[in-house]
Amino acid sequence: MNQNSQQVLKGSLSVIILKLLEQRERMYGYEITQKVKALTAGEMAITEGALYPALHKLEAEGLLTTETEVVDGRARKYYSLTKSGKTEASGRAAELLTFVQHLQTLLNPDPLKPVF
Repeated sequence: MNQNSQQVLKGSLSVIILKLLEQRERMYGYEITQKVKALTAGEMAITEGALYPALHKLEAEGLLTTETEVVDGRARKYYSLTKSGKTEASGRAAELLTFVQHLQTLLNPDPLKPVF
C-alpha cells in the first residue's frame, strides 16, 4: 500500500474499527489488524502506530470500553463498543459511504465514459 493509500486509510480508521467491533462484539488490537488484512486480501494493512492512537482516541470519546484478560500468561486488552459507540458506528459509516459516493461522482462524473 502506498503512502497516499495509508493517509486515506488513516482518515477512515475510526470507522473501520467501529464497524469491526459492531460485527465482532470485542477484539484485541492485533486481531483488528489481522481482520482488516484478511478482509482486504492483504491490500490494506493497519500499523500498530496508527491503530493504538485511534483506539485510545475512541476510548477517550467514550465510544469504546476495555477489558484486560490474561491469555497464555500475557495481558491482552479487549475493546468493545459502548452504547454510544454502537450509535456512532452506524452514523460514521453512513457519512463515509456518502463521502465515497460524492468522490466517485467527482472522479468520474459520466459513469458511461471511461476515466482514462
